[in-house]
Amino acid sequence: MSVGTAFFPREQELNKKLAWGEWAGYYSAAVYSDFHDIEYNAIRSAAAVIDVSPLYKYEISGKDAARLLDRVMTRDISKLQVDQVYYTPWCDEEGKVIDDGTVTRLSGSAYRITAADPCYRWFLMAGTDLDVEVNDISDETAGLAIQGQLSREVLQAATGQDWSDVKYFRRRLSEIAGTPVDVTRTGYTGDRGYELWMPADGALAVWDKVFDLGLDYGIYPVGIRAMDVARVEAGLILIEAEYTSARHAVSPEQQYSPFELGLGRLVDFNKGADFIGRTALLAEQASGGPTRRLVGLDIEWVGIERMFAKHGLAPGVSPMVERAAVPVYKEGKQVGRATSVTWGPTIKKMIAFGSVDEAFEKPGTELSIEWTVEGERGKVKATVSPMPFLDLPRKRS
Repeated sequence: MSVGTAFFPREQELNKKLAWGEWAGYYSAAVYSDFHDIEYNAIRSAAAVIDVSPLYKYEISGKDAARLLDRVMTRDISKLQVDQVYYTPWCDEEGKVIDDGTVTRLSGSAYRITAADPCYRWFLMAGTDLDVEVNDISDETAGLAIQGQLSREVLQAATGQDWSDVKYFRRRLSEIAGTPVDVTRTGYTGDRGYELWMPADGALAVWDKVFDLGLDYGIYPVGIRAMDVARVEAGLILIEAEYTSARHAVSPEQQYSPFELGLGRLVDFNKGADFIGRTALLAEQASGGPTRRLVGLDIEWVGIERMFAKHGLAPGVSPMVERAAVPVYKEGKQVGRATSVTWGPTIKKMIAFGSVDEAFEKPGTELSIEWTVEGERGKVKATVSPMPFLDLPRKRS
């Protein structure tokens, strides 16, 4: 049975349409507005507030905290500075991705991990011979993302501090409405943004102050649908959409290495510590790399129009992200599958992620994607595109 997050009393008041989804056992608003484009526009042109409390959150502390994380994560944790954040995947012994998330260094011997999937037991098992504590702080820690062009202005108003010197993927402690907030310069929208981590019992006070002072900046609550569109434009993958966690995969086809997901840049074979999956990933690279690769796909609008015109219809595409996989072809032969298909409101085109044979990963390669209108299947041209589809300079500024 789903339950509400620490922010649920306020979200319940705003979600007049009772459009709820489920995220890790919590009620999560699918959309607050009549339509999610209003919320998407808040992300791209004003300030958006997203409840990210359902993320799993773990605190790793103790003398061997860094050793545990270096044992689990593919990135070199020894290089992670205090008040810095890493985005990283972690793998099983076969080099297949279990999850991807962030690691924040809180102090010399303490770190916080955010994850989409429950990983407490995995971290605990990995540290059985180490002097380390693994604490699940998911329920006691609320998370609120402030994202968008004017997110900094909202945060500055709420904290009374200047945030222009906090760089991308960095951290600073602050306070809002008497509640301590741990602020990271991170997000899942591809826009300028911050994520606020706080004690759950102070969540409502923070929400109220943020919304009260954010009115001058067009602040708006945002649900899953708008966030989903924004993250696809930004080229950000989603577990159980672009890949299946190795913990839940039931066939080899559902298992993905970091190099199959565009995360190979986050695998450090040269770091001092051995990490889980390293041997398997080295073998994968020695064999020439994986046979499938994640690419961006630009889907030809004219082809979509043609499919609808065949049935005497004006083109109509879903404004939401379609996560169900569909076949991708090259000269009539299936060479992969597409996931997270959507219309990009800012870039004004249909886009998708594609997991395709390695021979077709080069940008500019012409493929086709299956498209269905009135129950009739057809093929629409799709060109391999570099990712992210949208790369806003203000994201890092």
